[in-house]
Amino acid sequence: MHLDGFYKDWAAPTYKLIRILIIAFAFIMAFPYLPGSNSPAFQGVSVFLGILLSIGSSSAIANIVAGVVITYMRPFRVGDRVRIADTTGDVVEKNLLVTRVRSIKNVDVSIPNSMVLGSHIINYSTVAQKEGLILNTTITIGYDAPWRQVHELLKEAARRTDLINQDREPYVLQTALNDFYVSYELNAYTNSPNKMAIIYSGLHQNIQDCFNEAGMEIMSPHYSTLRDGNETTTPSDYRNKDYEIQGFRISKS
Repeated sequence: MHLDGFYKDWAAPTYKLIRILIIAFAFIMAFPYLPGSNSPAFQGVSVFLGILLSIGSSSAIANIVAGVVITYMRPFRVGDRVRIADTTGDVVEKNLLVTRVRSIKNVDVSIPNSMVLGSHIINYSTVAQKEGLILNTTITIGYDAPWRQVHELLKEAARRTDLINQDREPYVLQTALNDFYVSYELNAYTNSPNKMAIIYSGLHQNIQDCFNEAGMEIMSPHYSTLRDGNETTTPSDYRNKDYEIQGFRISKS
């Protein structure tokens, strides 16, 4: 049986909630028929236990209510890469009391549901499989570098990177014209949000390689030192080589 608008991951919590309500209703209906239920002692003990539970479980009740709300909000599912407040990782468990997130360092963080509900939640996996998650990184290059060549170098770095979607063309945005350099933002698609750290590392390595091969310095965020003005920061392994990409060719002597 399938109900429109009722998601599969709602089935288990809905069953548990209905079961709790039925048990509570049955207990309320049966309470007057319990032996001694009308005696002052029995009623006094019942009131005392009720006060203890209400005072001692206020935070637990808040987490349970928040857990129910989160379940039906569906901000994330088990296995999603999320960021909750300052914690980033994969959701490994969610229940009525806590949500457990495993960070990229294999650290399990248990976050009370009331805190989850009160924090902003970033889900990197929601549309990653269908539309692709856009990863972005920014570098700054001096004004003497042709901006069209910078765009092509950044795109080439994205094409060389593993787990970057090769079916969708990366693109570059020039986000700022600063005093000494231009800020370029590279945007590339991936369908593997759970491996963001590895992808970013590979992307940054390839950016370095592409710009070193072209003999172009990356001034990120600003290069300031005392040096011979004729010297370059490009590693010697990349010097005295010809480099060509997308119609741009640089010949080294």
